[in-house]
Amino acid sequence: MTSTDSAAQKAPAKDPWDLPDVSGLVVGVLGGTGPQGKGLAYRLAKAGQKVIVGSRAAERAEAAAEEIGHGVEGADNAETARRSDVVIVAVPWDGHGETLQSLRGELAGKLVVDCVNPLGFDKRGAYALKPEEGSAAEQAAALLPDSRVTAAFHHLSAVLLQDPEIDEIDTDVMVLGEERADVEIVQALAGRIAGMRGVFAGRLRNAHQVESLVANLISVNRRYKAHAGLRVTDV
Repeated sequence: MTSTDSAAQKAPAKDPWDLPDVSGLVVGVLGGTGPQGKGLAYRLAKAGQKVIVGSRAAERAEAAAEEIGHGVEGADNAETARRSDVVIVAVPWDGHGETLQSLRGELAGKLVVDCVNPLGFDKRGAYALKPEEGSAAEQAAALLPDSRVTAAFHHLSAVLLQDPEIDEIDTDVMVLGEERADVEIVQALAGRIAGMRGVFAGRLRNAHQVESLVANLISVNRRYKAHAGLRVTDV
């Protein structure tokens, strides 16, 4: 067989939109009592995903779960991490490192999706902060060496996520990670939410500019009284 024949018989490239079935995965949301976490939990549960919301206090998580409905359960953060296949980190930036450090054991072996945006605010509005590690996602990866860390869901409006009158949220979700299989799971989860699409956006070293873009979207929203999202064209 010639090299030309070998090339001709090479398997075709995988379709980037051929994503796995994630309907059976349990998704935990750390920070599930806050607006972003609660909104993501609501949308995923409404799409049929099994969801557990976590909080430092189990009672707060249980109250949030009852409010969300759709079979969502509430538990403390440690139990949420233990019982979940995929764990979304939606905690405030100022508690990000401490929360992950405390859950290193429970998050070992888990697929972790960091959606935290390190931001500061002053009289001129929102601005991006740059963590020592480079980004919130890279901080998560440094603190969780036994987890598979990805980054996604940064640019979603908590108002739209929680509004039951809105059936679809017309936006793309930029997904970053080191392993293609992990990224595709997160893309598929994003695609479970009506109107959304998960798009691969690079490795974790590129997470800072994705997280930072939220400061620009806040400026857009304030000027135009909107809940702006993103669409990636030509893909």
